[in-house]
Amino acid sequence: MTAQQSPSDPSAALAARAAAVLREAAGLDSVDLAVVLGSGWTQAADLIGTTVASVAAEQLPGFHVSGVPGHSGRVTVVRSAAGQTVLVIGARTHLYQGLGVDAVTHGVRAAAALGAHAVVLTNGCGGIDPALAPGTPVLIADHINLTGESALRGPRFIDCTEVYSARLRSLAREVAPELPEGVYAQFRGPQYETPAEVRMARTLGADLVGMSTALEAVAARAEGLEVLGLSLVTNLAAGVSATPLSHAEVMEAGRSAAPVITKLLADIVGKIA
Repeated sequence: MTAQQSPSDPSAALAARAAAVLREAAGLDSVDLAVVLGSGWTQAADLIGTTVASVAAEQLPGFHVSGVPGHSGRVTVVRSAAGQTVLVIGARTHLYQGLGVDAVTHGVRAAAALGAHAVVLTNGCGGIDPALAPGTPVLIADHINLTGESALRGPRFIDCTEVYSARLRSLAREVAPELPEGVYAQFRGPQYETPAEVRMARTLGADLVGMSTALEAVAARAEGLEVLGLSLVTNLAAGVSATPLSHAEVMEAGRSAAPVITKLLADIVGKIA
């Protein structure tokens, strides 16, 4: 349990229960870090390391099957070649599922309860900047939360000056110096953004738009975790793209980029000691 949690906090108790199940399944007291797999990133678990234990989301307290194509619905503990133990979460809950913010942030809270010191949050997203073509991985430097929700409850005043760790971004650039950075705007979904909403996000300073990550990142920081964010541009955003958007396009972009981004993610995880 972290310093920010209280024994009477239901979300903390649920995270502790999930961590207990994972400890028993993996035969480990703790993990070193966690990775949340977004659209396009699901094959990365096999490259990160050797599976120690894999549990279906519905067997873990507080986890849910998203039902979104491209998400595995499993939570896996792997051991990397460098000897790290990594919690790989392929069962992300999205705000648009209607299960509430605590469900959305449960994965990172469970990772903290399991002893992780850092989390890598990945996603598939729309590109506002035309220079960020589909298939481009982008480091998240900052975010704009446009969901109308907070990851926190009560008087928990978390500094958000550096939600996404400069240290971890520097490590990522040791693996891939060419990685661009961008600002990610999280919308509520599940509908894709309108061209007017994309123009608004661009005016606010966003380079990327999507339906995840920002709430999880704040929750992770509240639990004391360092955060690295990695987006895969799967499509140009509405109004930037000349064609209508579809989830099939998102999935195809993920499949096409998978060999490159999964190795990239595995190499970055190996750098985070």
